[in-house]
Amino acid sequence: MPTFRGKYSLSGALVSAVDLTKGLGVYAGFEILKVPGVTGYIDTNYMGKAEYSLKALERCDFVYIHVEAPDEAGHSGNYQDKVKAIEDFDALVVGTVLRGAKAFEEYRILLMPDHATPIEARTHTSEPIPFVIYDSRQKKNNKGAAFDEGIAGRKDIMVVEEGHTLMDYFIRGK
Repeated sequence: MPTFRGKYSLSGALVSAVDLTKGLGVYAGFEILKVPGVTGYIDTNYMGKAEYSLKALERCDFVYIHVEAPDEAGHSGNYQDKVKAIEDFDALVVGTVLRGAKAFEEYRILLMPDHATPIEARTHTSEPIPFVIYDSRQKKNNKGAAFDEGIAGRKDIMVVEEGHTLMDYFIRGK
């Protein structure tokens, strides 16, 4: 496996509470951000993940923020925790990153889960997952489309058949 810098000529950093994800980050050549209070559960330091990531963007080209809480809530089958984890992720990570990214002249954001973990199944499943790419250089389109599992099956959206090619598209636009 080439390093991220070797494949894309970009430096990277990663924040995660999951040892497997951090190990993959080390293998990819990422700087591993050590954020206090990161647990991988609903009590994780969401805001810290976002703030440390924005700070890392002052010295790195790319930051991967991994949030495990919605996945863990899916495994436990706890609907309330899953909703809370998603709401906290949206407000404290996505919101913080979107506000902080405005300090940069140009930026791109890829937002996606790594896999589905439905409450009903309580395990990972293989259905397509939604993703959204925001590019500050593109004209804004405010159609107000929802971002949820339901969009993955729509006919009017981009579908990536081989997941490993999504990063090529995100970085290189192809």
